Amino acid sequence: MKQDVMFSSKTNEWETPPDFFSAVNTEFHFTLDPASTHENAKCEKHYTILENGLLQSWANEVVFCNPPYGREQKLWIMKAFEESRAGNAKVVMLLPARTDTAAFHDYIYGKAEIRFLRGRLKFGESKNAAPFPSMIIVF
Repeated sequence: MKQDVMFSSKTNEWETPPDFFSAVNTEFHFTLDPASTHENAKCEKHYTILENGLLQSWANEVVFCNPPYGREQKLWIMKAFEESRAGNAKVVMLLPARTDTAAFHDYIYGKAEIRFLRGRLKFGESKNAAPFPSMIIVF
């Protein structure tokens, strides 16, 4: 997969690198992946686009969410924020480090633990690193 595809709208679903997930999972012990496909799900319990994780309860779960990287990403951030604030779930998100967005300022900055990742991740089968830096958000 070429880097120019990551800038395009051909897909907004990027599989979390397995080694990266394994390291984070060692710390958090995830039970739910609400934004996946059956093929790339990181947890046994997961929701695909058909089940729509935005409409499902995340109650009593430790959630790993690598949401679709598109315009609807703000909806996923809002859902994670709301589920965590209600005391329903612990949520860890893998996101592009876009600190200039409204979602970052409205739902993340000052409200979640932010871990900026060094370097750039290689998503899915890509031979090239992502054209953006990433961060982990812990609600």
